[in-house]
Amino acid sequence: MSITTDQPDSRPAAPPAAPAQQTFANRLTRWFEKHWLLAFNSFWGAFVITPWLAPIFMHIGWTWPGRAVYFIYNFFCHQLPERSWFLFGPQFSYSQAQIAAAWNTTVPAISNELIRRQFIGTAEIGWKVAWSDRMVSMYGSIFLFGLLYALLRQMDVRVPPMPWWLFLIFITPMAIDGTTHLINDVLRAQFRQTNEWAALLTANAFPANFYAGDHFGSLNSVLRLITGVLFGFGVVFFLWPMMEQEFSPRD
Repeated sequence: MSITTDQPDSRPAAPPAAPAQQTFANRLTRWFEKHWLLAFNSFWGAFVITPWLAPIFMHIGWTWPGRAVYFIYNFFCHQLPERSWFLFGPQFSYSQAQIAAAWNTTVPAISNELIRRQFIGTAEIGWKVAWSDRMVSMYGSIFLFGLLYALLRQMDVRVPPMPWWLFLIFITPMAIDGTTHLINDVLRAQFRQTNEWAALLTANAFPANFYAGDHFGSLNSVLRLITGVLFGFGVVFFLWPMMEQEFSPRD
């Protein structure tokens, strides 16, 4: 005859499940897989529209909200005024000389980019958008092409991912344009201010003020707009179809 004694189970008890949290996480995941494009376009739309609110806020006297937008987007863009657009003024853009005059100073006094970027405008000349024209074209085109992609998706048009080599072709122009501007600014050179190389290549086919400066309609402005749009097109039609396959796999 054997005597057995029940021993308590020494194994640690399993933690209680959290079905409510798991259910919410699963629902959130399923929602994002189905609506990832809506979520991104909504977020990105707010991101690209907010810089335009800064000059509106300043114009109607909401100084603190306006300056808050300038401060936040200061981390995303250099905000140089000669490469930015202005609202509620007589001109859409201004040269460094015009900015210095509006600031009651001289061009040499604002030669430092860290100083010049602090200028946000005045009631007389208008208020600048909270990021530069390149950011407007680059980030704005991503938003607009994202809306186009959503429209094609709604029409059940499936866009295949862009080949990587074609993607490089679309983003390279902005890389070249941005890098040459960076070199020009760091070395305080003039080859991207005068653009004499472009005048030689085109046999001075355009007016002199088209080649020099950064004002709206100048060569630099046009190149920043075009290369930014090409970049945005390449990003959307290279990455969005891949995200479509990742988040919304087709059975």
